[in-house]
Amino acid sequence: MTNVRALAAQTLFQVVDKGQSLTTQLPYASRQLPVKDRALLQQICYGVLRYLPSLEHYCQQLLEQPLKGKNRVFQFLLYVGIYQLQHMRVPAHAAVAETVNAANKLQAPGLKGLINAVLRNFQRAQDTLEASADAIPVCKYNHPGWFIKKLQAAYPQQWQDILHDNQQQAPMWLRVNQRQSSTADYAARLDGEGIAHTLDPDFVDGILLTKPVDVQQLPDFAQGASSVQDAAAQMAARLLDPQDSEHILDACAAPGGKTCHILELADANVIALDADGERLKRVDENLKRLHLSAQCLEANAATPDTWWQGEQFDRILLDVPCSATGVIRRHPDIKWLRRATDIDELAALQASILDAIWPLLKPGGTLVYATCSVLPQENTEQVTAFLARTADAQLTPLHAQDTPDKPGLQLLPGHTDGFYYARLKKQ
Repeated sequence: MTNVRALAAQTLFQVVDKGQSLTTQLPYASRQLPVKDRALLQQICYGVLRYLPSLEHYCQQLLEQPLKGKNRVFQFLLYVGIYQLQHMRVPAHAAVAETVNAANKLQAPGLKGLINAVLRNFQRAQDTLEASADAIPVCKYNHPGWFIKKLQAAYPQQWQDILHDNQQQAPMWLRVNQRQSSTADYAARLDGEGIAHTLDPDFVDGILLTKPVDVQQLPDFAQGASSVQDAAAQMAARLLDPQDSEHILDACAAPGGKTCHILELADANVIALDADGERLKRVDENLKRLHLSAQCLEANAATPDTWWQGEQFDRILLDVPCSATGVIRRHPDIKWLRRATDIDELAALQASILDAIWPLLKPGGTLVYATCSVLPQENTEQVTAFLARTADAQLTPLHAQDTPDKPGLQLLPGHTDGFYYARLKKQ
């Protein structure tokens, strides 16, 4: 199968209806296409997931009843067609024709007439349909209602900005391997290759590319000169402040960007821990490309009695499992895979991991708690509760307003991804 629209519809069906991750489904689909078509597949899949509620709304108005059962994939094919007409520069006639032809590839030529009619009717009624969608908050903002409400409560002045930024294409940041070159020197090499970029003094290892490029275009990428990592994630190792010869735990380490950054900054003895063996392989791959060494350990951070050897750590980076609501622009499927009930479960898991890992830290040692979430329940409220129940835990402020009552540093999506950090010291 080589029809991009058909593959997109199948991929979206697997993600939305079957609960599969776009991170796993998209590479599988891409392998069935020539290289030149893969970017289009990604653009369509990301776009439909970004605008899913409004696309569903349009189809509710244009269909007598939704397509179900064995025809369910064609509901997603309609979303693919409408998304192209509304948001892409594909000529309308080509978008309609290619989407209709996809019905042949999906072995349902009898539905071509229906698909054609729905897309043509959308074109005729587009202004009216868009106005009706704007009257429904879930469609206007294209986020689930429960998430909109949580943002409104947590960020009464900024919630609309967060929703807007979640709908944008994420920027591409590089982390320069300081073992091989300075950030300024690598930036000069990018200039030599004609790769436009900017520097930000707040992120000493980071370079923001003006537009994304294939990593193969980056100078000595294969030799480990740089890595792709958002600037917010780059803060983790800098806040941890690793020193030579220290014994350091990177808990929940996969895919390994933070592990590698720690080792780029210090000759430390690092254990990279993750419960997912397949994702742990990514840590090993990243270490090898960067010519770094760490002990990769497949184990559960919440149950250290099953793997800990008894030697306490000088520093611990605890990047806990979270809702990932700070990286929705990179993973738009999060909006539809996550449920409101997940947040309570994740907060309970985070608390159990914090309590289990804390005894592994030496007196005087530093633990950096991190999430890629924007929800206070996983962030400030989590750390406040931990400080209240842990007598030997002391907050190390990251800024002037970082207090035990409202601890940590919350970054919101925009210039960087949405991340949260709190730095704790054992007394």
